[in-house]
Amino acid sequence: MKKKTIVLTGGGTAGHVSLNQAIIPTLEKESFEIHYIGSKDGIELELIRDAFPHIKYHAISSGKLRRYASVKNFTDPLRVGKGFLESLLIIRKVKPAVIFSKGGFVSVPVVMAGKLSSVPVVVHESDVTPGLANKLAMPFAKHIFSVFPETLKHLPSEKSSCSGSIIRSELFEGKKEVGYRICGFSGLKPVLLIMGGSQGSAIVNEAIRSNLPKLLESYDVIHLCGKGKADEALYAVSGYKQFEYVTTELPDLLHAANVIVSRAGSNSIFEFLALRKPMLLIPLSKIQSRGDQLLNAQIFEKQGWASVLEEEAVNPTSFLNALKDVANRAEHMRLLMESSELPKTPDEMVKLITSFAK
Repeated sequence: MKKKTIVLTGGGTAGHVSLNQAIIPTLEKESFEIHYIGSKDGIELELIRDAFPHIKYHAISSGKLRRYASVKNFTDPLRVGKGFLESLLIIRKVKPAVIFSKGGFVSVPVVMAGKLSSVPVVVHESDVTPGLANKLAMPFAKHIFSVFPETLKHLPSEKSSCSGSIIRSELFEGKKEVGYRICGFSGLKPVLLIMGGSQGSAIVNEAIRSNLPKLLESYDVIHLCGKGKADEALYAVSGYKQFEYVTTELPDLLHAANVIVSRAGSNSIFEFLALRKPMLLIPLSKIQSRGDQLLNAQIFEKQGWASVLEEEAVNPTSFLNALKDVANRAEHMRLLMESSELPKTPDEMVKLITSFAK
């Protein structure tokens, strides 16, 4: 019996790739032939090829869709056009039964080419309000899934539904003892894990490093600081382990953590929620983004699952005070998390996606 083919797309940040990573094992188990369309130099290239080297990765041209003035706004549409033609050729060659898009700039030409090729397109939106790429993709989609129920008011009602969060099954398989061993920690102190996003955050990094001696009095510290943002002088500091980026080690590091400091990307914070980890969120400000992380963080704070420190208010003192507040309320946060809805499994999400296949 001939395998059905599915095309996955999404990229630009780890958040636009993680759900695709989560569902690939299930798709393979269900005997789908999987093709991934991503950019030539985005983070998705590394993430997919490292974890799934056997999957056919198709690199296309991709232009960033900006809301601000830039010279590249004149040249990037040409790259998007080229990416559309490249996607069209790929889709007509591999003949997928369905296309699943996780968003990001690279997904727009893929979604458009899928519609023109009469292939059902399923789009997934993780944030409270749709990103620009997904807004452009919506008219070409057969169906749109959201994580937050609040998102549905921003989506076309006749072809949208809330799937809830989907968590990679391997995250639940981590072991704190392995996390301690990776970092060289004894396990005698609670562990503070800092995640500044796949690209790192200068503000979060500075908040940690300026307070490091005080933090090390109470915690062992795991710091995911972003590519190219490691501080060579700190590699020898006892109780402090910095990584530019991690992949397979992440489940073990998450299980080792007692408290997490993070940006407020939807995928990450739902992973922390699923693992019942008290969190201090420092969302990207509206100056640097469209404000989606602020909305994500506000919803988590309202539910009692997180404390929020806005980026503009971050300084060494405010950071320490906010972290103390989380530590004081950690048990109460965990109790509230226990009553939250469990995330969908990758198997459940695959059933939803493939129900739209030709």
